[in-house]
Amino acid sequence: MKRNISINPITRLEGHGKIEIFLNEAGEVENAYFQVPELRGFEVFCKGRPVEEMPQITARLCGVCPAAHHLASAKAADAVYSVDPPTTAKKLRELMYMAHFCHSHIAHFYVLAAPDFICGPEAPPTERNILGVIARAGLKVGGQVIEQRSNAQRAQALLAGRATHMAWAIPGGVSKALSESDRKTLVEWGEGMREFASFSLKLFREVVLGNSMYVDMIRSDPYALKVHNMGLVDRNDRVNFYDGTVKVCSPDGIEIDRYHPADYLNHIAEWVEPYTYLKFPFLKIRGWKGFEEGDSSGVYSATPLSRLNVASGMATPSAQEAYEEFYTTLGAKPVHSVLANHWARLIELIYAAERWCELVKDPEITNPNVHTIPEAAPKEGVGCVEAPRGTLTHHYVTDEKGVLTSVNLIVGTTNNNAPISMSITKAARGLISKNTEVTEGTLNKIEMAFRAYDPCMSCATHSLPGQMPLQINLRELDGKVIRTIRR
Repeated sequence: MKRNISINPITRLEGHGKIEIFLNEAGEVENAYFQVPELRGFEVFCKGRPVEEMPQITARLCGVCPAAHHLASAKAADAVYSVDPPTTAKKLRELMYMAHFCHSHIAHFYVLAAPDFICGPEAPPTERNILGVIARAGLKVGGQVIEQRSNAQRAQALLAGRATHMAWAIPGGVSKALSESDRKTLVEWGEGMREFASFSLKLFREVVLGNSMYVDMIRSDPYALKVHNMGLVDRNDRVNFYDGTVKVCSPDGIEIDRYHPADYLNHIAEWVEPYTYLKFPFLKIRGWKGFEEGDSSGVYSATPLSRLNVASGMATPSAQEAYEEFYTTLGAKPVHSVLANHWARLIELIYAAERWCELVKDPEITNPNVHTIPEAAPKEGVGCVEAPRGTLTHHYVTDEKGVLTSVNLIVGTTNNNAPISMSITKAARGLISKNTEVTEGTLNKIEMAFRAYDPCMSCATHSLPGQMPLQINLRELDGKVIRTIRR
């Protein structure tokens, strides 16, 4: 008898979603689906707005990664007006963004990921949470997590006016320069963040890498996915969150594509399936061939691990040391274990903290020249940054008055929709067989496959204009579908 298993809702993610696992008559996994039932229509209702409002509007797309949307939007608006911000403005934007990355990566590691490793993947749900992490790691660690996340938020507010829904980056630069007194405060917070980032990596070494069971899990086939990797790199081919060119490498680590973000439509397209509001971006150079691994597939991943896989290294010294240790430990580059994203995220945390300290000590950072007034007629522009969850692209087209006529967003989680779906299916097939007793711990291990991507549904769900692919399945008690209703 065929049956299905539902994980609804899935836990420890931003937004809402569920996993449907379908078993065949032999009790083996036939397929699994990652479904996102919520719809966000920003691509449609932003049309008709003045383009200069977009950095403020899109910062409200999501309370988890507002800075990413704020800066991608501002860069798109720069391009719409063909204006190049002063160097200091670019450095200030990047400085604020490093604080945002620290805030986001700390939250994911300690609140969303750590319970599976510090508490154990099969620990009771009442213990497998942030309180369980604090109980095992100690109150001092919990206090540091709160303090450092608070400082990262305060740093964003000090620079951009607000910690979450900032209104600071504008076409041509930013609206506020950095004072010397505020700079000294940011130096203190940055140094504290750098120490905490190093401590977090040390904790990972002890708790995760020091446990052979976890190392075996990271290396195991159910959590391996061989797809293409994507990420921004600077002119020296190193990881960069704020600017650069988009580099794509094959599952074998060979560069197959590199492009300027403004040319993304020549390289990326989006596939739509009827069971979810989340699109499936794919590489045009390969084409959409379905949910397949390998070099011929069009599926790519854009995650912290992907960024490390495509880059030649990190741009700061301690992050580079951690990068080298990562590949020495896990073997030849690229690494395909989705669980290794947690380790990659901590390497990025070190980079963000180090880059924070570099930027805030730059002699030019307090220069009052932070805005170039746009003078060109508005037209079309693309802005791109690396969001904590992947490559983020904003594309705006305006009329002659600067009013938006078209908006397209490809956000970090959307890039990873196909890999997330494939990872869930692969984990389910590896963990559930004919004689498997499916426990709550088993289902959590399947959730760990998507949790490694740190998905955020708040800004990632966009259906095609005018389409709402709602489907309701009515089932018998044994799971048999007796009626399907579609809109």
